[in-house]
Order: sequence, then C-alpha cells, then structure tokens
Amino acid sequence: MRLRSAGFLFLAGLGMWGALDAQKPFKEYPGREYENFPLPPDWDEKTEWTRARLRYNAVNVHGYRDTEWRSWTIDYPRSDRHLLQGIRGIRRLTRLNTRSVEQVVDLDGSDDVYNWPFLYGVEVGHWNLSDAESAQMRDFLLRGGFFMCDDFHGTAEWEVFMNSMKKVFPDRAVVDIDNKDPIFHVIYDLDDRFQVPGWQFHFSGLTYEWDGFEAKWRGIYDDKGRLMVAICHNMDLGDAWEWSDDPRYPEKFASLAYRIAVNYVMYDLTH
Repeated sequence: MRLRSAGFLFLAGLGMWGALDAQKPFKEYPGREYENFPLPPDWDEKTEWTRARLRYNAVNVHGYRDTEWRSWTIDYPRSDRHLLQGIRGIRRLTRLNTRSVEQVVDLDGSDDVYNWPFLYGVEVGHWNLSDAESAQMRDFLLRGGFFMCDDFHGTAEWEVFMNSMKKVFPDRAVVDIDNKDPIFHVIYDLDDRFQVPGWQFHFSGLTYEWDGFEAKWRGIYDDKGRLMVAICHNMDLGDAWEWSDDPRYPEKFASLAYRIAVNYVMYDLTH
C-alpha cells in the first residue's frame, strides 16, 4: 500500500454544511464497554472537522436485547478517540484540523446532522431506522453527506442492515466497490486489502464472525458517481482502532484500518 501525494486542499466544501454555531454541543453518553473515559485536552476546541457517530434504535439479533447490547455504543468512545488522535490518527496522518472527540448524532428531524459531513455507524446489523429517520438519512446523503458503516457480520446481520437501507434507498443498488475506485487511492493505494477482525481474534484466532467468512467492500453511489455509502461488511475496523495501542492486537490489522479511515475521510472531503 503506497502513500500518494496529498498536496491538495479539501476544506472549502465544508461551508455548504451550515453555520458552525448551529451545531449541538459535544455530549458524552454511557457506553456498553466504557464509561468515564478520559476526555482529551482539546475536547472543546472549535476545529474544522470531526467524525460523527450515529445513534440509532436497534432490534434483537442473535438473542441480544438492545437494552443489554446498546449497539450504537460498541467501541465507544475509545475507538473514536484513537482514530481521531492516536499515533496513526487523523490528526497525525492528515492536515485536517480536527478535535480528538467524536460527535454523537441523531436522525431526529433537526438540522444538526447536516453539520457533520462524515457519519459513522457501528453494528448496523442491529439497527432499525424508522421511516422518518430513513428519509432524513436519504436527504443527508443526497445533499453530499457520506456514511461509513462497519462491524457487522454474516447473512443474518446483513438482512437486518438491508431492511433499513432499503428504506433509505429503495431504488439504488448496493454494489461491490471496484478496486480502481478513487476511495481506495485518494491517499493510500489499497489494492491489497484483507479482512480486519475484531478483538475476538486475540482469543479465537479467527478473522471472521458468524458466517461472514469474506470481507465485503460495498457501497451506494449517487447519480454523479459519488460514493455516498461505504459498507464494510464482515470486518471490524472499529475494534482495530480501539485496540491499536495494545500489542496483543496484530499491527497489520490496525495499520490497514487506519489507512482505510484516512482514505474514506479524504474521499468524503474531496468528492
């Protein structure tokens, strides 16, 4: 994977997303795995960009109740903050001026989601978007927003994911992203991708979960050929960011996960 030239500017397009003073303030939420996670010193800085994490309602999959699982909070906030600030993070690998904390965003009918052009959803094999949420997600994406989803595995979770995604885009196909697509080459050349497993790899030695044996790089495009939805199925990039500082998690998986994130972020800001 070769690092490409990044001598271009990409921030001018952020103006279309509205006035910064309309953004909701940063707020922390209780997570399944972490509570009272230390705040980085720049948590309240006014910066040009940060990544938004989608909060959603979930359905029962594999016997997990949402009150137990709290699907949208998996890896939160350690994964987010490692990705933004860590030694391989967005702040260090790009010129992007970003704070080191995430922004939790709801599809609640307000204008807040439009202030955050890069939206990330985890465990979307459990999500359950309402008709109103699906309509706002569609509007967000068609206005130029970008949605990356990750950490869901196998056929059962794919079906749950698609139940909501078909409400977002009933008339647009989910397709495999071609290796020649700019998203795999905007910063790093990512022709040689492989399945990135979650922390469970440390215990099981398996790169897959359930029947998700093969990593799938899929997406949905708009009418101009811009990738709006980047679907990382049968992999767990969130865990790779989360555990990237632990020597028990293989470096090759963490490195690829960071390169993917950098490419996806820069693709969003330049396309």
